[in-house]
Amino acid sequence: MGLRFSSQPSESAPKCGLGELPESCVAEIMTYMNPPEICKLATLNRAFRGASSADFVWESKLPSNYPVLLRRIFDDFPSHLGKRGIYARLCRLNSLDDGTKKVWLDRSTGKLCLCVSAKGLSITGIDDRRYWNHIPTEESRFNSVAYLQQIWWFEVDGDVEFPFPAGRYSVFYRIHLGRASKRFGRRVCNTEHVHGWDVKPVRFQLWTSDGQYVTSQCFLNGPGKWAFYHAGDFVVENERRPRQEE
Repeated sequence: MGLRFSSQPSESAPKCGLGELPESCVAEIMTYMNPPEICKLATLNRAFRGASSADFVWESKLPSNYPVLLRRIFDDFPSHLGKRGIYARLCRLNSLDDGTKKVWLDRSTGKLCLCVSAKGLSITGIDDRRYWNHIPTEESRFNSVAYLQQIWWFEVDGDVEFPFPAGRYSVFYRIHLGRASKRFGRRVCNTEHVHGWDVKPVRFQLWTSDGQYVTSQCFLNGPGKWAFYHAGDFVVENERRPRQEE
């Protein structure tokens, strides 16, 4: 019994580099990745770039009812686009209902997002300039916001009918206390006339056409910055039926 040393390399199985992986195998792996990861891998080599364009990869990232979404969002959608192109188009800010709504997919998750402007809501006294003004701003996706000057009370009502994909959704109100503007290139906010929001809570109510109901209330705080206030959640189980929320 003894030990034997040799400087000669031992025979081993040939190594397989990333560039030698079959494109179909790479594409199958990509179905388990999120879109940003797929786009990063596409820069590695030709096989990964080709796999990242496979229709079945991006179809797995699209909402299951994406054909219905395309018909609802676009009047004339290009038929030549592959699934990756469809995903990219849905990730843009797409306007609906005379520009009062924006709908898009989150680039990282593929989840549906929908935003309603103040002009798409029914607001107490909105046409009375003693109380409200529509002011232009770069801080809104709609390039303008409804600014409340003074009022004793008001209600905001919204009605959305949309073919939401199956899943759980959260409803938020985006609110800013105070009037923001720019002075010498810097953002400033006048909060001199902000008062009363910490005295009585704001009440939120949410209804859906299938009987779901949620109510909540909270105080508005943090003047000078935008804040999201959670109104409630709702669940969509049957995506074949258009869902109406108020």
